[in-house]
Amino acid sequence: MTITIRTVAGTEAMALVPALADILAGCVNAGASVGFWKPMSAERAHAFWQEVMAALEPQRRVLLVAEQAGHVVGTVQVVPAPQQNQPHRGDITKMLVHPAAHGQGIGLQLLTAAETAARAIGLSLLILDTGAGTAGERLYTKGGWTRLGTIPRYALHDDLSPVDSVFFYKAL
Repeated sequence: MTITIRTVAGTEAMALVPALADILAGCVNAGASVGFWKPMSAERAHAFWQEVMAALEPQRRVLLVAEQAGHVVGTVQVVPAPQQNQPHRGDITKMLVHPAAHGQGIGLQLLTAAETAARAIGLSLLILDTGAGTAGERLYTKGGWTRLGTIPRYALHDDLSPVDSVFFYKAL
């Protein structure tokens, strides 16, 4: 099936909160390392996306969605650095593909689209982190990102066991 990736904002983005919350909860509850513990409730997922919507202003955050057959199946955000001396840098955050849509190359398409969106707003350097040994680590390596290194015990699993995080960057 064809995947369409596009930037969304404003009322259109607000209308997608239920679908985005479903993707976030699905990914977290499947074990994705994206800053939340499982089980993730629909309410917590909705609250997260409401916070994101408040930050969708020009130059503050770019929200991209991947759609398949009219349904949102993935998302990623480009967040420009807030520091005055880093106007060229941004973060890739909340790279999510619904578990039911895994294995179709949607993550790589989202990553490429995020890089294009970052260039369009004047960014020339992107950074991100992901759990060591995860699908995210494999995706970013496949996408041509440079691995900076691993920080041991950077985060915690929902059972409070430590998780190492791998940091990547890409010059655009």
